[in-house]
Amino acid sequence: PVTVKSLKLSVSVSERHVSIQTTMEGLEGLVDLNGTGRKSCPLCPEEKFKACYSHKLQRHLQNLHWKVYVEFEGQRMCICHLPCRQLKSSRLVAHYHCVVCSVTIARKTDMISHLKRHINKGETEASYSGSSDAYEIMKELGTNVQLLPNHTTPQKTDTYFSRKMKTNRQLVFCSLAILAEERNPLECLDAFGATGIMGLQWAKHLRNTVKVTINDINEACVKMIKENCHLNHIQVEGNRTGRQLDGAGDADSPIASVEVVKMDANVILHLRPFDYIHLDPFGTSVNYLDAAFRNVRNLGIVSVTSTDTGSLYSKSLNVTLRHYGCQIVRTEYYRELAARMVLASVASAAARCNKGIAVLLAVALEHFVLVVVRVLRGPTQADESAKKLRQLLHCQWCEERVFLKLGSMVEENLYRQLPCQCHGSMPGKTAVELGPLWAGPLFNTGFLRRMLVAAVQHNMEDIQPLVKTLICEADCTTLKLFPVPGYSALSNQVECGVVIKTLQKVEEADPSDQSGKRKTTGEDSGNVLKKIKADTSLEHPAFYYSIHRHSIRGMNMPKLNKFLQYLTEAGFRVSRTHFDPTGVRTDATLAQFKEVLTKYSVPTYSSAPQSSASLDRAKVTCFFLWLFLLMNFPVCFRKFVSMTT
Repeated sequence: PVTVKSLKLSVSVSERHVSIQTTMEGLEGLVDLNGTGRKSCPLCPEEKFKACYSHKLQRHLQNLHWKVYVEFEGQRMCICHLPCRQLKSSRLVAHYHCVVCSVTIARKTDMISHLKRHINKGETEASYSGSSDAYEIMKELGTNVQLLPNHTTPQKTDTYFSRKMKTNRQLVFCSLAILAEERNPLECLDAFGATGIMGLQWAKHLRNTVKVTINDINEACVKMIKENCHLNHIQVEGNRTGRQLDGAGDADSPIASVEVVKMDANVILHLRPFDYIHLDPFGTSVNYLDAAFRNVRNLGIVSVTSTDTGSLYSKSLNVTLRHYGCQIVRTEYYRELAARMVLASVASAAARCNKGIAVLLAVALEHFVLVVVRVLRGPTQADESAKKLRQLLHCQWCEERVFLKLGSMVEENLYRQLPCQCHGSMPGKTAVELGPLWAGPLFNTGFLRRMLVAAVQHNMEDIQPLVKTLICEADCTTLKLFPVPGYSALSNQVECGVVIKTLQKVEEADPSDQSGKRKTTGEDSGNVLKKIKADTSLEHPAFYYSIHRHSIRGMNMPKLNKFLQYLTEAGFRVSRTHFDPTGVRTDATLAQFKEVLTKYSVPTYSSAPQSSASLDRAKVTCFFLWLFLLMNFPVCFRKFVSMTT
């Protein structure tokens, strides 16, 4: 048998399938071999193996089931012929039951590969264990959640949880904290709760300023969310359990309350209005955008997390065209292309509901793409947002790019809009049209500064460097003009107090009416829109160039920080970008970018004159080589003569 090494399993034998045993005696113990009469095989149906006497049944168990087992840390998975795995043709198939995730696999080699993948992922506990001891308690931002053993594999567990999305959860939390300062109370929705970690963090830290609703369509997820609420001393509205009632009135009394709903995300988004909506489905989020903008309140915020990086990062172009209706190719700026593609889908969905958007934040990292937008109600705002959906002209030779100009006139030669001259020197079609994409700004500087304030207030040290990079990228500058963590919260808010006061004027009249629409006067609403436009008046340049992608052969490039300084001295706006650690966001064209790079690059001098010491070593080596050949010349000459004769 093949042995696969792993960690210890924490599941008792009684909880596993009967085909998983540790010894041959355990397999024989499934049936009383000492008794009289005919007995059936416990791993075969009656029509496959008829009842027989003990000696014949023992040979059957030994030669058919036990002989071909797969071992996993002392646990033997024998082959099973029971109707656990049945094809559409009603034909029974022999299979193995995985000891980790209980999945059935037909071939032995496939089961061995399957177990190795479990080991590589660190998944060595069975997901079908019924005891609460198999749960793992994880703490993040002061919030405890229970996790099932296979919580990192969505296909094998209902309550999916990813530790790699911690940055995403903290960015969403900061954006909600900013909106909670503007309007109170705030109705927010986590449309895909899973373990409920995000909604529980909102309720635990923002307390009475938010009314949190956590939704999930899966019954197991809803049950897990309620358990996690009790774990964090948070009351579930309308669902008081006996353990919560016992602790009422003492030190374990609820510190906050949340509403847990079991419903389809599209249904709850159509039924109720919200001020803040967060969409984080497994994969693409385009199926929920129309419902999200249907009932979101004016000047509310919608945050969208997309984890379908295969289609967003140009790996599955057919899926990209199907989900986003966007034509793209693989480029050096593929992450920003993904962010603009998601924003184009968000803007289109908002425009269909007569709403516009103001982009507050767009982040594209390795595992996800996050966009946060503010909703602006009205057909005028919808038209303004729709005008920012444009095609991108991308040169396939030098990767220069430019958004096509708006207009109804048909241009004879689109290549004239590109600043490069590749079409004149290269034959054929040198550029392609990509899109439609969002052509507006990706960041709001005032909002990002307030996010940094919130990150400092709630001790989120992990995302502070990222937010600082985003602030510099939004201003397109290398100067770090933002408050440092050493400042007090009050001094931090003074810097962006003008934006806060302007947005808070909207809520002074009446928080909301019965229809769920925010009442705003024309003057206050106009002030908000003017402030939003003022924040984005000086837009950062679109896209960026990678310094290593455009390096010159045979030349040593300057350090990245030095190169940023050289571009600034040349009169260009320049900053680093979070999309690419070697990327440079600048308003210079690619030709100007390469010109500055060439000017300050130094030749490598690979063929430079050698030093005197190296020349002496070379002479000594040549002398000894010549001496060796001279000494062995007679022997070589005799062998040559003998071979010729």
